[in-house]
Parts: sequence; C-alpha cells; structure tokens
Amino acid sequence: MKIAIYPGSFDPITLGHLDIIRRAAACFDRVCVCVSPNAEKRNQMFTPEQKLQLVRTAVADLPNVEAELWPGLLADFAVRHHASAIVRGVRNTTDFEYERTMAATNRRLYPAVVTVMLFTPPDVADISSSTVREVLAFGRSVAEFLPRGIELENYL
Repeated sequence: MKIAIYPGSFDPITLGHLDIIRRAAACFDRVCVCVSPNAEKRNQMFTPEQKLQLVRTAVADLPNVEAELWPGLLADFAVRHHASAIVRGVRNTTDFEYERTMAATNRRLYPAVVTVMLFTPPDVADISSSTVREVLAFGRSVAEFLPRGIELENYL
C-alpha cells in the first residue's frame, strides 16, 4: 500500500490545498493529512482542533483521505504512518526553494520517504491561507477561496 502524507497548518484549508489533496488521493492508496499547529506561524486564526475539523469537512467525500493533528516532526509522523511519500504543493519558485530544503531534511531524518511536489494549477495558485485570513479580517466574503461546505463564520 502506497501511503502519502500531506502536511500543513491549514489556517484555513483553501481550494489550493484541496486540489493537492484530491490529486494525491488519485495517486496514492491512502493520504494522511497532517495538520500541524506550527507555532512559528504568526497571526493564526483557528485553533488546531478547528483546523482539523475544517480539513475533515473538506475531505469528507474522499474515502482514502484521513486527517490528524500532529505537533511533532513531520518525519516522525511519516514513520508512524509507514508513508513512502510526502506531498507538497508548489505555487512559485519561492515555494520550490523552501520545499527543496525541507525535502532534503526529511530525507535525512527518514530515508525511506520521498517528497513529491505537485504544481498548483493557475486558477488556485494565488490563494493562500494568509490572504484568506486578511480578507476575512476586513469583513469580506472568502467563500470563493474555500472548499464547498467550509463556512468560517461558524468558527469565529
């Protein structure tokens, strides 16, 4: 069984995240979405439990996708789930450089895992969780950036 990990802080999950999850689910037998609290990120809007619930709502129609909170190292999460791959979305060259470095680190910590980078399609490449949070903070609707069924107003 080929198992992939898709990690992120998902504050909140966006259409870009969901696109990567759907494509990974088509390539792997099982995809484990690793929701990380990521204390280094500033201006987080949602609690780890809320993020997990948002992800689970967004992937409810994907039978081979599950989501779980993980506060530790991604490599340890991959070992725990016997993953053979870590899936990452790449929007631009900045993302690529960051992900290349992370892939090398994860490979050193868990040599059995490879990082698979999926390029985000142009129609969702400009969507980021930080942009969603900023638009939301100014009282504007963010529905066009979010997976169907995600209503952030219920969490604020």
